[in-house]
Amino acid sequence: MNLGKKKSLAARTFNVGESRIEFVKPRLEEIKEAITKQDIRDLHKDGAIRIKPIKGRKKQVGNTRKKTTGNVRKKVNKRKKEYVAITRKLRRYLNEIRSKLTDQEKEDIRKKIRNRFFKSKSHLKDYIGGIRK
Repeated sequence: MNLGKKKSLAARTFNVGESRIEFVKPRLEEIKEAITKQDIRDLHKDGAIRIKPIKGRKKQVGNTRKKTTGNVRKKVNKRKKEYVAITRKLRRYLNEIRSKLTDQEKEDIRKKIRNRFFKSKSHLKDYIGGIRK
């Protein structure tokens, strides 16, 4: 007698794999007559259907990796937005003070802005103050 459908019904009922469901041989006639999930639950309670324990490595508790500060990754899109915002701000400021700098200095600072050398506008101001001395 083929009890594959009953086995899959039992697996769905108890949220386990079909390989873990075991039918007791002398009570196969009762299992054959079970139609609903409730019938399956009752048969399990009576002992006609057994669920085998988990075997192998799945039984061991996995070593979950903690999300510490070193593992947190910013979203790429957010990094790009920050880059665009700071670059525009610094280039705008550089345009405001362009009369105070030589062409060579302006070109050098623009390259440094593009390469994210400056972290903020105040950092750029400090750098320019150091050049002008």
